[in-house]
Amino acid sequence: MSNCAPHDHLPETLTVLGIETSCDDTAAAVIRLERQAGHDQPNAQHANILSNRVWSQHQDHQAFGGVVPEIAARSHVERLDGVIIAAMKEAGIGFNALDGVAVTAGPGLVGGVLVGLTTAKAIAVSHNLKLIPLNHLEGHGLSVRMTEQAPFPYLLLLVSGGHTQLIHVGGVGDYNRLGTTIDDAVGEAFDKTAKLLGLGQPGGPILEKIAQEGDPERFPLPSPLKGRAGCDFSFSGLKTAIRTAAEKISPLHKRDIADLAAGFQHAAAQHLARRTARAMDMLGGKSGFKENISPPPRLVIAGGVASNLEIRNALSELCHNRGWVSIVPPAKYCTDNGAMIAWAGLERLAGGHFEPLEDCLSLAPRARWPLAPPPNGGAFGGGRKGPKA
Repeated sequence: MSNCAPHDHLPETLTVLGIETSCDDTAAAVIRLERQAGHDQPNAQHANILSNRVWSQHQDHQAFGGVVPEIAARSHVERLDGVIIAAMKEAGIGFNALDGVAVTAGPGLVGGVLVGLTTAKAIAVSHNLKLIPLNHLEGHGLSVRMTEQAPFPYLLLLVSGGHTQLIHVGGVGDYNRLGTTIDDAVGEAFDKTAKLLGLGQPGGPILEKIAQEGDPERFPLPSPLKGRAGCDFSFSGLKTAIRTAAEKISPLHKRDIADLAAGFQHAAAQHLARRTARAMDMLGGKSGFKENISPPPRLVIAGGVASNLEIRNALSELCHNRGWVSIVPPAKYCTDNGAMIAWAGLERLAGGHFEPLEDCLSLAPRARWPLAPPPNGGAFGGGRKGPKA
């Protein structure tokens, strides 16, 4: 969405309903923010998360080994109204107490996004509320500021089922992409590897648990993009290496599965750390950002995969060695949730970065919606379908 000038007439207390339906989680949350006079940046100390309801669909998709878009969309239709009612009831308020409704408008499974966006439009029109359609990635990217002290600017590593990106965040709406995956997202690679090993759904968390019992050094795995300049990512080669190793020792026993899981997870974590180190170098290396900010510089890790302990530890060690500070949201706000959407809506609302309701009503859901353009106008990571979100 385009940015508007700050609105001085906004009340000092802002309350927003957030709706998230971009994949297989039906979520709604209500957050209330106490605005500070003279400041247009929300502060975590002044955020009150009144409710945060998430209905996961893992069992609906378990038999298929992955998320089925049609099933996900139908589930959102059946459950979203109830999830919103539960969130409002838990918050103890009516719709007339809201200042706005924030909703994921993309990127994501377009059927699910359509359900959430249509519902948010109906609520906004019915109750004369401001409507804030949001990029799902912005929800993840700003979520850390909901609970932690994370002033701008910071380097964001966004790691989820659909996205793996390094973004310099200068402020709300000020995003500069430094690197992205050229094939699979890290969360997608975790899920596909888990499926290959017969671990079931949700793949990533199950693989992480199994990997705790394995030997990450047993199978030699490649270092993706070794020696390649920049800070892009690649995970397809790791998946292929795991498949090849598994086929050589088939049939797999429990120990084999644990060792393969541990090897993949370790390789993925080290790859993320190495490429993030390159982004740090681009921003000024050990001395901090090139911009004139007070040290130490900050790395924010967000998205569902940010809850993976080995990945967090690898990045924490990187930051320690570089003199940076790593900041991660609580695990329940790493995966898709309504609170992060409500918070991003509050960030935009408090800073006046929203548009009139009539302009938002014509907005269509977006399956692809880059948060920031590729560096120098490049279109890497797109394949035949253009740039990835």
